[in-house]
Amino acid sequence: MWNVVGSLVPVVLAAAWYFGVSALLVIAAAVAGCVAAERAFGKASTLRDGSAAITGLLLGLCLPAGMPMWMAALGGFVGIALGKSIFGGLGQNVFNPALIGRAFLQAAFPVPITTWPAVGGSFWTLRGDTFALPFMRANAPDALTAATPLGLWKFEGKGTAFIDLLIGNTGGSLGETAAIVIALGGAYLAWRGYLNWRVPAAILVSVALFATVLHGVNPRYPTAIFMLFSGGLMLGAVYMATDMVTSPVTNQGRWIFGAGIGVLVVVIRVWGGLPEGVMYAILLMNAFVPFINKATQPRVFGTKPRLAGGAT
Repeated sequence: MWNVVGSLVPVVLAAAWYFGVSALLVIAAAVAGCVAAERAFGKASTLRDGSAAITGLLLGLCLPAGMPMWMAALGGFVGIALGKSIFGGLGQNVFNPALIGRAFLQAAFPVPITTWPAVGGSFWTLRGDTFALPFMRANAPDALTAATPLGLWKFEGKGTAFIDLLIGNTGGSLGETAAIVIALGGAYLAWRGYLNWRVPAAILVSVALFATVLHGVNPRYPTAIFMLFSGGLMLGAVYMATDMVTSPVTNQGRWIFGAGIGVLVVVIRVWGGLPEGVMYAILLMNAFVPFINKATQPRVFGTKPRLAGGAT
């Protein structure tokens, strides 16, 4: 688990480069919320495995830099409590805990979680109501905001330069920036055997193919490059969909799981009400994992396939 945490350090540093100290504070608050919930509901030994820290890091990277710290901490607490502890703890959860926390914040605080500070400025400048007290608004000056690349495309019909998508010089959640850094982190984890490459490969290939077909039919739909490098797709494909607990255990199932996520991402982005769809796509496919595992489980040598009605 701590190797995964280490691979996320460059992503966190990239977020701090673009969004300053607010990025570090939001991520730290999310980690603190997750650790507090793990301490409250889990076993003392589970804190040492790093799983709660990973959940907090990933949740923090799903949030904008202007998110109040108390909201980030609450999201982390809810993510662990409802996303993991309620199912019995580590290894028992069905849904990705970080995305459960993010979905809670999306429902409870839709405005702060969709207010995107602009990149740049002094490292020490706060990007929003970072230190706001719970259910109150701080007196911090209003931060300069900017639409995300997906928001610009969906609501204004504007594109974003590929180099900005690649290096992360865009508005968005902390982990939506620096796609190249996330990809390198994923390559390192795959090389060390800490993630199964089939899941992110299936996601990225299905997104690329689906987007290419749509763009070919109607050029107003974005290109495959834009779909791949915008939003939270890279972070979700590399670090969230590959969660060993909430993804299939068979290689065939991993391809199905990843392809399902990729198709859902494009469908939600193109025809959904929100410009982003990675969170919902992964959570929806998490629900199908037990069925995918059952359908793709290899037959034990010497046995016959089970037929309808229980006959063999």
